[in-house]
Amino acid sequence: MPVVLSEGDGVGLLPFSSPLLKIVLMPAGGYLGPVLSAFVMTGMTEGREGIGRLLRRHVLWRVGIRWYLFALLGIPMIMVLGAIVLPGALASFQGLTSTIVLGYLLQFAFVFFLGGGLSEEPGWRGFALPRLQRLHGPLVGSLILGPLWTLWHLPAFWVLAWNFPPTIPNIVLFVLAGTAMTIVMTWVFNNTKGSLLIAVLLHASIDTSFIILNQLFPAPLVTDYGSTVPMVIGFGALALVVVALTRGRLGYQHYRQEEEPAPATASM
Repeated sequence: MPVVLSEGDGVGLLPFSSPLLKIVLMPAGGYLGPVLSAFVMTGMTEGREGIGRLLRRHVLWRVGIRWYLFALLGIPMIMVLGAIVLPGALASFQGLTSTIVLGYLLQFAFVFFLGGGLSEEPGWRGFALPRLQRLHGPLVGSLILGPLWTLWHLPAFWVLAWNFPPTIPNIVLFVLAGTAMTIVMTWVFNNTKGSLLIAVLLHASIDTSFIILNQLFPAPLVTDYGSTVPMVIGFGALALVVVALTRGRLGYQHYRQEEEPAPATASM
């Protein structure tokens, strides 16, 4: 919110503007929001054992090479495929230059630690998703989590650097894209037995591809909506396929054996 309210970067209600401050404050929203909340609530409901399980899932890396390939290569491909079906997008393709590749790698590293990866996923996929799946099932749980996750970003619409005005169509598109991405991420999460490492890689890959797509395809249908239209198309199509092939289970049977025990009822 300080960035949203600042001069230059936001709506101009606070008399300061600093790129360094923006770099510090924007990730703080994640670490002080979903991440801190996840650890506080896990500690309150499950104690030290629950916190230990949450931490161990951050380093759960033995999940199969195909899921790393999906996170690092599949996600950009999904977004590119979602872009090239748009009128004028393929004709506007700028080519994959060394500058874009290097920029992608540097931004990926930044986003992994300070963007929406490590600074959010312990909350969304680490704490919220397992409980929503347990209560409502994987598909309905994802349909609940998707809008909550995306609307949590609502203040960022007023950050000028986002270049994504807070109009009703933009917000609706963003929620649709986030909900489709949530279904896909739930499917990956369950098939990797709740690996938060893969969830962080997925999130970082999505955010970085989101940034680069405008440079690759500067067509109006891509740039005017901040790459959200390709995301809705690409992830929406994949989400429908995953739901159909898994009959809405989204691989939950693979995660269930690793699922945390339900919190014990407190005695009076």
